[in-house]
Amino acid sequence: MAKIKIDIASGKVAKAAVVVGIDLGTTNSLVAYVNPETNQPEIIVDEMGSLVPSVIGFQPGQLPQVGYIAKEGLIASPDRTIYSVKRLLGRSYKDVSDVQSFLSYRIIDDETDALVKVMIDDAFYNPIELSAIILKSLKQKAEKALGADVNQAVITVPAYFNDAQRQATRDAGKLAGLDVLRILNEPTAASLSYGLNSTEAERVLVYDLGGGTFDVSILTIEEGVFEVLATKGDTVLGGDDIDRAVLQFWISEQEVLQGLDAGDRQKLRLMAESAKIELSGDPESVYTNNIIVGGVSVDLTLDYSQLQAAANPILQKTQYCIAAALKDAHLKESDIQAVVMVGGSTRYPEIYKLLTALFPHVQVNNQINPDEVVALGAAIEADVLAGNRKDVLLLDVTPLSLGIETAGGLMDVLIPRNSKIPARVGREYTTSIDGQVNMKIAVFQGEREMVAENRKLGEFILKGIPAMPAGFPKIEVSFAIDANGMLQVRAKELRSNVSQEIDITPQYGLTDAQVEQMLLDGFQFAQSDVQLRMQQEAVNEAQQLIYLAKRFLDKNGGMMSQEEIEGTKQRIEDLERLLQSQASKDEILAAVTGLNDYTRPFAERLMDVAVASALKGKGI
Repeated sequence: MAKIKIDIASGKVAKAAVVVGIDLGTTNSLVAYVNPETNQPEIIVDEMGSLVPSVIGFQPGQLPQVGYIAKEGLIASPDRTIYSVKRLLGRSYKDVSDVQSFLSYRIIDDETDALVKVMIDDAFYNPIELSAIILKSLKQKAEKALGADVNQAVITVPAYFNDAQRQATRDAGKLAGLDVLRILNEPTAASLSYGLNSTEAERVLVYDLGGGTFDVSILTIEEGVFEVLATKGDTVLGGDDIDRAVLQFWISEQEVLQGLDAGDRQKLRLMAESAKIELSGDPESVYTNNIIVGGVSVDLTLDYSQLQAAANPILQKTQYCIAAALKDAHLKESDIQAVVMVGGSTRYPEIYKLLTALFPHVQVNNQINPDEVVALGAAIEADVLAGNRKDVLLLDVTPLSLGIETAGGLMDVLIPRNSKIPARVGREYTTSIDGQVNMKIAVFQGEREMVAENRKLGEFILKGIPAMPAGFPKIEVSFAIDANGMLQVRAKELRSNVSQEIDITPQYGLTDAQVEQMLLDGFQFAQSDVQLRMQQEAVNEAQQLIYLAKRFLDKNGGMMSQEEIEGTKQRIEDLERLLQSQASKDEILAAVTGLNDYTRPFAERLMDVAVASALKGKGI
């Protein structure tokens, strides 16, 4: 008997749950799904657009906000506005201590190897919790737009994310209420978007430069089978670094800019980003802006040659990664048959020039919006895992070597980098001391000969080995790495069958108990949060409407009467005053309705004008 799900509140038949693909980005995030009517992947869009800035705002007495509204706090309240969380995922303080100077919020050093923490007022948040806030916002955006439950997702990560960073991403999804079906490499997701109709085998190089991470991957694609041959990259290299280079150029040029406070530094960073975007769109122009520092007016300028000088070191690093990936894949530039550009930072024209110079014989693909291509590919893989299509098979690779510590602190690699996953490998070891009954198995990830230079993922003790002469026990250590890049390690003494196995939980991750406790806390306080959430949703709706109404005036003011402009501005100001006075939910929603009702007639009129203009001279 078929079961039908009915929404009790509305009395309507509810839509089936949707499996989505999520691109959790350093700068922006997106969510996509495969439309069952067209069988094509689509970005989920709401009134704020498709991109969700990966920014979280914490305001006193309010629930955290995500997206454009939160982004406005970068200048107004920089110490309460969190960005670039992806750069902190799965990392300890010593990993990111050099990043603190670039951030306006406070990272806490507890002098341990535990997860880095961010302090807001008296509360502490780790990057997993912060990422979960962004993922939950994307989940809610999808559910609202599609009118369906969203409980399962494929989430993408840079190909060069290590085991700790992948586990942190999975934990964040779980905290956000998502069953993470797959942790998918971003370049592989991008290739899915471009390569579905490939029938002949071709070797594809994917160049993925996002806001905070860079990857280059080489794949072969044939009849829906995607096989990754090699991957190389840097999880702390991206468009943000170009912005910082421009910022440093301005600081070096203007002595008064040295020693900026957090708010002014954020303003300058956002100006640097705007300069990069403006000059990328029009290299012949000169960017000009002004900043007030300590009561002094400072004029800032940037031309394209200065942008090039700032960005060149970043581009050179990406070129080294291309050469390394080609070497690992045993290929030359001439062996590549297609190049795919991914990530919003690839809009910088010099990147296209770099790739066309390196690969003059092939098409450099940038037809799909570089911001959207990863999310679209993640949606396709989500559709595959949901059982809706069988024309795609992914054969991915592990980006870094995995091994154990042996005598003398040496790294013995069991799974070399760029090995196909899923994979299972075993190797036999023995004891070095007579009568040894315990053996420590320490697991590391990295490419150096000594474990001290690599990243420790975890360790355990194989206990109960029968006392035997040195060299007599036969201990098999096996690694099993799944399609998500997650590792399970097992050790067994073959003569006695004594064994032990663990799922590697990285030092910089959360234990299952910690994740479960966070989820339980969410349920425990759910009842008391209801009123606060309803109030916050009204505030969010008002802030979004104010943002959109101001954009509408900026864009369409020339086509409106003075009375319409003044009436709209007055209602915006009234709504802003209500928010500042912490008015009730009902008062805020009444003002939201008033502004919507007032602007609807001329918004519809302007839409009619736009449609008429688009259809002018065309027959129907």
